[in-house]
Amino acid sequence: MERIVLASKNSDKVKEMRLALQELPVEILSLADFKELPDAVEDGSTFEENAIIKAKFFSEQTGLACLADDSGLEVDALNGLPGVYSARFAGWHADDNTNNQKLLDELKKINVKESAAAYRCVLAFIDTNGTEILTSGKVEGKIKTVAKGTGGFGYDPYFYLEENRTMAEITTAEKNKISHRGAALKEMILKLKGRFR
Repeated sequence: MERIVLASKNSDKVKEMRLALQELPVEILSLADFKELPDAVEDGSTFEENAIIKAKFFSEQTGLACLADDSGLEVDALNGLPGVYSARFAGWHADDNTNNQKLLDELKKINVKESAAAYRCVLAFIDTNGTEILTSGKVEGKIKTVAKGTGGFGYDPYFYLEENRTMAEITTAEKNKISHRGAALKEMILKLKGRFR
C-alpha cells in the first residue's frame, strides 16, 4: 500500500484530515511518525506558496508523497489579518490561547465586537515524481468576541456560522462537510482517486 505523509504536527488537524482521506486506498502518516524532522521555513506570502513549500520540503525529507495545507483566518475588520500568520499571530511559539487573545486584543483596539470573516485553506500534494496538485476551500462567517463551544481548534470558538453556532460547536464529521479544509480535501480526494487505485 502506498503511503502519504501529512505535513502537520497538529494532532487535531491530522485527525480531521485522516477522517476525510480514509476512502483513499493509502496509508496516512503524519510528521509524528518520523523522528526529529526539521521544520519547513514557511516564508511565502500566500497560503498557496506556504502549502507548496511544506509539501516539497517534507516529501524530500521523508521520501514519500506529501500532502500539506496552509490555512488561516481572514478578518475583514483587520484588513485580512491574521491570514498567513494565523498559526503564529501572537509570535513563533504561539498556541491557540495566545493567538485567540491577540485576535481579541486587535479587535478591542479598533472597538469591534463582530466582523465578517473567512477561513481559507490551500492543499498542496507533491508526489515522489514531482507531480504537484493544488486545491482550495473557503468558508465565510463572522468573528465575534464571545467564545462558544469546546470542540475544534484554533479560532473555532470565535468563528460563527449560520444559526449562531461556532466551528467549535459542531462535530468533526460536520466540520469536514462544510469547512474550508473539508472543501479543499473533497476536491483533492477526487483528484487523487485516479492516482491511487
